[in-house]
Amino acid sequence: MHGKVLDRPAPFLQIGPQALPEAPLSHLVQFLYPLPAARRTAGSVLKWWEERRGAYNLIVGAAGCATIAVTTLTGALPAPLGGGAPPLRLLLGGAVVYGVLANLCYCLGPLTELALSRLWGDDAPRAGPVLFRQGLAFSVGLTLFPIALDGLGVAVRLLARLLG
Repeated sequence: MHGKVLDRPAPFLQIGPQALPEAPLSHLVQFLYPLPAARRTAGSVLKWWEERRGAYNLIVGAAGCATIAVTTLTGALPAPLGGGAPPLRLLLGGAVVYGVLANLCYCLGPLTELALSRLWGDDAPRAGPVLFRQGLAFSVGLTLFPIALDGLGVAVRLLARLLG
């Protein structure tokens, strides 16, 4: 169905009523702004999502590796600043559990898209690309959040040491 916000190409690819001249899109743009599943069947929607799961896992996994590295480094700071890092075995075990939970949450994307299609039929927006982008951004942000907490902890301990 034409005219729906989610059916249109990315807004930055258009200027006014005329589209930009045809130019090859970067891989990043193609990845973040993919076309939705061509057909609205459960199989085609699930296939669309599964084609992106590997990249999702690599991106969220890289964010997890960065989080483990930074939290380990901040935990290794001298006693007044560092909070002490948990054992690496515990961090890696937590990462595996986190990865399983992230993949379970990933399954909510196709389920949501299929539910929208079932509720509204042909009037349902093709929400796959938007759900994927938002889910990826949320997952990466949540995965990196412990870095911000560690940085805040170090800053508070440093400030307390300087003032106290």
